Amino acid sequence: MAVADRIIVPLDVASEREALALVERLPQVTFWKVGLELFVSSGPGILEQLKQRQKRIFLDLKLHDIPNTMAGACRAAARYGVDLLTVHAAAGKTALVDCLEAAQTGAADVGIQPPQIIAVTLLTSIHARALAFELKVSLELTDYALQMALLAQESGLSGVVCSPQEAAALRQVLGSEFALVCPGVRPAWAGKNDQQRSMSPADAMQAGATYLVIGRPITAAAEPAAAFEQICQEISE
Repeated sequence: MAVADRIIVPLDVASEREALALVERLPQVTFWKVGLELFVSSGPGILEQLKQRQKRIFLDLKLHDIPNTMAGACRAAARYGVDLLTVHAAAGKTALVDCLEAAQTGAADVGIQPPQIIAVTLLTSIHARALAFELKVSLELTDYALQMALLAQESGLSGVVCSPQEAAALRQVLGSEFALVCPGVRPAWAGKNDQQRSMSPADAMQAGATYLVIGRPITAAAEPAAAFEQICQEISE
């Protein structure tokens, strides 16, 4: 897989118009993330627009509810033809298994390939102190992420979202075929923003990331296309 195809750029904007303007500015980007804000504001229309442009889609809704509700949402989302769809591992094994089966059913209903269901281990905005003192989780941060990833793998899911700082430990245990989608990736020349557990793109790839989610260093740059190319070059060196 080419380096450029392993970088997912978030469409973290408030409208379909803004999203499509960004897509037009970055024609070399093949994989786009549609998150909660854009999906809620524009609906599935943005997904159709991306598919018309032959783009891959990461529908990052981070579903977390009772199993029946999550499964229904996955069944519906699978019919849009997205490539990756996120759910929260903390919903439990029953929910994860039901989501996988529902996505397969939903895709089969319309004769397309089902999305890969990717479980969120722990948001990259959560640091070790917050995990221990706010969420009252006694495990070390990496151990907690690993347990959530193992639960996802045992449930038949295709991969997880994890911080690049946990990627090496997860890759060692989970094997080479399990997808690791890593947000919180920041080149040295970009700020961390609200990401508490970040890493450079090259280091994240070396740690075992399958895909890197890189937003503001690209989308907020004065020249987004040049920033994207610079990141690709840094990874390739």
